[in-house]
Amino acid sequence: MNSVDVTTRDTKTKGEINSLRKQGNVPAIIYGGADQNQKISISKKIIRSLVDKENFLSNILILNIDGKSENVLPKEIMYDVVSDEPIHIDFLRIIKGAKVILEIPVKFINNEKSPGLKRGGVLNIVRRKVELKCPTENIPTELIVDLDGVDIGESFKISSIKLPENVTPTIQGRDFVVATLAAPTVMKEPEKPAEAAEGTEGTEVTTEGTDGEAKAADGDKKETDKKEGDVKKAPAEKK
Repeated sequence: MNSVDVTTRDTKTKGEINSLRKQGNVPAIIYGGADQNQKISISKKIIRSLVDKENFLSNILILNIDGKSENVLPKEIMYDVVSDEPIHIDFLRIIKGAKVILEIPVKFINNEKSPGLKRGGVLNIVRRKVELKCPTENIPTELIVDLDGVDIGESFKISSIKLPENVTPTIQGRDFVVATLAAPTVMKEPEKPAEAAEGTEGTEVTTEGTDGEAKAADGDKKETDKKEGDVKKAPAEKK
């Protein structure tokens, strides 16, 4: 777990909050449990480094506040619509024995050991994150899918992924698919056998011979027509 130093804040107006942001800090609040909500602020630089991590919203943080530590879970982060900078964060207190609902990222390993991928198969990821109900003391950072030995046509369902103890999917009643290894989208056309190619060449030769015979027949027909024309002209010469 990451440990982060934060400070308490007593901002009450919008102007005070804006001044806090101009100083390079992000206002935040801690809520949940029997304790009252607590206003804090965190360095924007620290927040940027934390947000860059893929599983930021499913990672428990230890906040150091005035010499005390508090385990929290980031629940929501707001961004400025123009600058896309973080402007506010909500943290949920981690209460032992409680359960939280989180989206946990799915990680695929051993891609190079998959015979299906080696043959050009395509990994279709149906769910990059899976929503789980987790005890606060047993939250997984990621779900692992091992592609070692996986071939084309195989699929991964939630039942095939090992979940930590007492961690359950929020979707119940069906074994939903997380990913599939499909056949290549473009199949390579096999080459024609040598015998077929030779047969094709022979057909072309035969065709050329037929064309020659057709031309010869056409010439004979023209010659016949010419002779018939001469016969027809004979009576006219006797006049």
